[in-house]
Amino acid sequence: MSLPNPADLISQMATRLTAHLQHRGISEPRFIGIRTGGVWVAQALLEALGSESPLGTLDVSFYRDDFSQNGLHPQVRPSALPFEIEGQHLVLIDDVLMSGRTIRAAMNELFDYGRPASVTLVCLLDLDAGELPISPDVVGATLSLQAHQRVKLSGPTPLELELQDLAL
Repeated sequence: MSLPNPADLISQMATRLTAHLQHRGISEPRFIGIRTGGVWVAQALLEALGSESPLGTLDVSFYRDDFSQNGLHPQVRPSALPFEIEGQHLVLIDDVLMSGRTIRAAMNELFDYGRPASVTLVCLLDLDAGELPISPDVVGATLSLQAHQRVKLSGPTPLELELQDLAL
């Protein structure tokens, strides 16, 4: 299986996101990337949009439902939201949507900061393996992987996708 080029996906996503926001009448969205890959995708997307909007970052480690099983990841950093959440139209950006648990954790954290007017979910890849009823509003590509396969994003520049085989 060959993976799509992230730069091509970002360009397509910028066009789709612009149309989505216009359709919803959203003129001043607030952008938030989920650490780490989502922040890289968000930075590339803001660049493709020609936007100089501030970028918020979320580290959802403390909000994960598997925190007690997996413990704290050594790279945990605090979230940074340089704007109000209450009443704002948010664009939440992640790299790979798999089970939906990271997005659920991100939404829980965001609502601890306030009640947004809306949340638009943008993902570079949707692996079509959802465990929760969560799907992106804007997606670069949807892939169906075998159970032993995963996709890893590396970056931030350039963004590159790698297919990993857990069976090896």
